[in-house]
Amino acid sequence: MKLHIEGNINAYYVQTLCMIFFPGEKFTAPDEEDPHTLYLCVSEGEEGVHARVTLTCEGKTATADKLLPYREDLTADRQRKIVIGHVILAAAGEILHYRPSWGMLTGVRPSKVATELLLKGNSKTRTKKMLASDYLVIPKKAALATDVALREQQIIGTPELRDCSVYISIPFCPSRCSYCSFVSYTSRRLLSLIPDYLVLLKEEIREKFRIIKELGLRVLTVYIGGGTPTILTAPQLRELLEVVNEGTDVSALLEFTLESGRPDTIDAEKMAIAKAYGVTRVCVNPQTLCDEVLHGIGRSHTTEDFYRAYDIAKRSGIKCINTDLIVGLPGDTFTTFSATFDEILRLDPENITVHTFCVKRAAEILRQDNRVYNLRGGDAGKCVDYSQIRAAESGYLPYYMYRQKNMVGNYENVGFAKPGLEGLYNIYMMEEVHSIFAAGAGAVTKLMEYAAPESGKKTVITRLFNPKYPYEYLDNGIGHDRHEQIVSFYRERGF
Repeated sequence: MKLHIEGNINAYYVQTLCMIFFPGEKFTAPDEEDPHTLYLCVSEGEEGVHARVTLTCEGKTATADKLLPYREDLTADRQRKIVIGHVILAAAGEILHYRPSWGMLTGVRPSKVATELLLKGNSKTRTKKMLASDYLVIPKKAALATDVALREQQIIGTPELRDCSVYISIPFCPSRCSYCSFVSYTSRRLLSLIPDYLVLLKEEIREKFRIIKELGLRVLTVYIGGGTPTILTAPQLRELLEVVNEGTDVSALLEFTLESGRPDTIDAEKMAIAKAYGVTRVCVNPQTLCDEVLHGIGRSHTTEDFYRAYDIAKRSGIKCINTDLIVGLPGDTFTTFSATFDEILRLDPENITVHTFCVKRAAEILRQDNRVYNLRGGDAGKCVDYSQIRAAESGYLPYYMYRQKNMVGNYENVGFAKPGLEGLYNIYMMEEVHSIFAAGAGAVTKLMEYAAPESGKKTVITRLFNPKYPYEYLDNGIGHDRHEQIVSFYRERGF
């Protein structure tokens, strides 16, 4: 698609709006020919902000324009974004006969706007109405965003600068899913790096906890993610968890998660070790309980493997079990998904996370079939609705939510939990309320000075990136310069 933009507006924002209607779209250079074109003009005058758009695609042309009078409750940038969203959604909707459920909300955190509105003193009802009128969110999604925002506020409370969490990266998997582009490795040669990787990782973990103690910070949660952390052997897992226990009092943590993920990597010995070293939450992820669909997406486990792994995790006595499901997988239908969801409810896990299928640009599946991008989503909408209705009926509350580009049907990922058993790290990480000290390849430390939306200030975030790939991580070491930056960040704030 070719964009022609006049006015004070970021081109990337316009691109993200276009990708709602054209998932997977690439944007051409000004001198290239393209059958899809968008002309956008934004101007500001005494009456307000005016936007006019002409969109040509699929041999059709549509035009829309709108004047948004100036409003005291909106910043100038927000007013421009709203009026541009209205005209692009109107023009694209006229041609494609499609209305996106989330309207013009394109960011990772759809509940962010709801949170801002609530913290400005708007009621729950008023917040839902504003999401629908200003951002064109359909009513049931506006209600979901508002409910999640309220739940997050209750859980987050008042963040403190001395609070933090720790993330530990194990970027290795037993096999690679066809839709995945995470920095995870599966070949024998790359898996052979694990012993050396663990030596360096443990050194970095010790250093991170040393800095945390030196600064007098309080660790609320620890999350070991991947990849698939339980790809480690039982002795390797014990070594890793010993280092965490040396670094912090795990009995004082609000949550300690081991992302087990692949059922084929879980056994009783590993779960017993996890329990003994203070792990309180594990993830056992079937994605679907249809073996044909599992085979099609490159998962190396079966439904039977999941039942075995789930039973092991349950018997271990670990407090909280999460299960991940994915809506809209290739080959999946409403019949197979609803059967999967009902079966998961029967098993009664503490957390259920329902993801919408999302295709990454580097995913293997795109080499097989570039038609996997799906605007309307087929059965996905029915599946998403079913999961949310059945979860509510079964006593689960939505507690966090996020979205990604190129999601089937433009839907969302939602975490559901039994009251009091929410996945806390997920909220802290997604809502950026306190610092995350990250260790391992591909890990990103985020140093945060939180500012509540009603304060009118911006949260200060400093990101420190570890080398992306395991072999780069091994070559570069643990990055003492990054550790110095961490200390400087806190010393500047009186620590």
